[in-house]
Amino acid sequence: MKIKKSDNDKKPERMFRNILLFLENKTDDYQNNIALGIRTAHGWNEFTYKGIGRLSRKIACYLINDIQVHKGERLAILSESRPEFGAVVFASVMSGMVTVPLDIKLTKYELKSILSDCCPSILVVSNSFVSLAKELQKELDCIKYIISLDDVHDENELISINSMPQNYETKWKHRSSKSTALIIYTSGTTGAPKGVEISFNNMLTQLNDMSTLYKNFFGRRKVSSILSILPMNHLFELTVGFSVILSWGLSIYYTKSLKPKDILSIMQEKNVNFMIVVPAFLKLLKTGIETEIKNSSPFVQKAFRFMLAISKYIPSYTIRKLMFSKIHKKFGGNFFGCISGGAPLDVSVGEFFERIGIRVFQGYGLTETSPVVCVNYDKRGDIASVGRPLKSVQAKVDKNTGELLLKGPSIMKGYYKRPELTAEAFTSDGWLHTGDIADIDKDGHIHITGRIKNMIVLSGGKKVFPEEVESVLGENENFSEVCVFGSSRTSGAKEGTEDIVAVVVPSENLISECSDDKELEKRVREEVKLYSAHLAPYKRPVNIVVKKDPLPKTTTRKIKRKEVKELVNV
Repeated sequence: MKIKKSDNDKKPERMFRNILLFLENKTDDYQNNIALGIRTAHGWNEFTYKGIGRLSRKIACYLINDIQVHKGERLAILSESRPEFGAVVFASVMSGMVTVPLDIKLTKYELKSILSDCCPSILVVSNSFVSLAKELQKELDCIKYIISLDDVHDENELISINSMPQNYETKWKHRSSKSTALIIYTSGTTGAPKGVEISFNNMLTQLNDMSTLYKNFFGRRKVSSILSILPMNHLFELTVGFSVILSWGLSIYYTKSLKPKDILSIMQEKNVNFMIVVPAFLKLLKTGIETEIKNSSPFVQKAFRFMLAISKYIPSYTIRKLMFSKIHKKFGGNFFGCISGGAPLDVSVGEFFERIGIRVFQGYGLTETSPVVCVNYDKRGDIASVGRPLKSVQAKVDKNTGELLLKGPSIMKGYYKRPELTAEAFTSDGWLHTGDIADIDKDGHIHITGRIKNMIVLSGGKKVFPEEVESVLGENENFSEVCVFGSSRTSGAKEGTEDIVAVVVPSENLISECSDDKELEKRVREEVKLYSAHLAPYKRPVNIVVKKDPLPKTTTRKIKRKEVKELVNV
């Protein structure tokens, strides 16, 4: 059965069982629709489903016939998010290779550590990383070929996907559903890198689970375009923002800039309806809207605050959208929602967008779970919930530790070449340790309350989760970033216990209001004290550190708590 291209409101819940058949079906189903696009200096570079399918087959033919790769060899990709990245992923699958997407923000040392671990025979790069790739090839014997996603000046030195032979048909290399499709590295900075092996069955399970939720996200709306802002080396983007979105026949547009004005420009031009985001992006967007309101007339400010207050009691998103029509116009007029994942969402941020008529579906997952575990698509009044588990996922809370445990066919194969670490990740009866503290309510909705490893143990034995403190302090619009952690006492009667430390990056507005650093520090301390009143006394920060520079973050904008702790050295 073919999926009707125009039948957007009747998406069948087709079960995907074979990844190569899936790729073939999607190409046939939506062949003339735009699949992937990106704005370049020369205008829009867009690929139809048929076009991306042809490019994928051409690259795969070259890998199989010219390079003669073997099943299971690794192909690493070091590139910004762009349409050709997706074509290489598909080609890697067709040729029987294992794909290793790399974080472009890693140092040469970190990349070498990862590449030494997975030993790819092929390294695919964009022009930005050709020089780095050549340096790595000199130091790593395993890298036999470097392939460029862009045109190259010397084809004797490098092969470009654009100059590959125009061959499109060969015998594709089928593999079992248990075979490894991806190796996703979650760390390469210290010790042995940790590569998560994701099987084809893991991926297909995610596609099947998410496909059943199409109507929950979109209802009967005609949806056409999605804006992608996450790096494609992140599994959340590869699985949901790429594979799932393409399985729905939609168009994905990439942006080279995360500046709000550039993003809004694309949303307007390409009629973007939906996005896959991380919470930090939503917070940035919220700050931008609030700053614009602050710069408006007193009447506009008062009217906005009034409408924001009463919209809470108006259940219709259509009416909310009309109330804030000027904001929606800047989003292009047809943007109605997003899935937020990768980090906890501040309730205040989620509520802000809900009140102005934009749905925020908070999700939760881990790289080890391929990665989505649950998405809150039904409990709109409970922004803090990450929803019920997907249909294939079993979840429970350990009665002794409060840790969330998971089981199901989307759970990883294990850590690449790390059997001991893999064994430690599971209980004796096969449940995956998430490391997250959670509650599951009577309706089966999950609330993540903290991380076991982040837990702060105070002198009286009280336990504090920094995420809770950060959530409260993060509601202060004068704080751009907040990071909370425990600082151990090394002497005295309370040796071994911890104090709560809050590192705060003040907003540009607050910095401009203060005459010097001394006044700025005083203002920050006053604000922390004011907002901490919402917390139990033992949860309030003892030490407050003010930093003007942005805190170190991952590619998905999560603050690196360990690095912040080392940075402030308290």
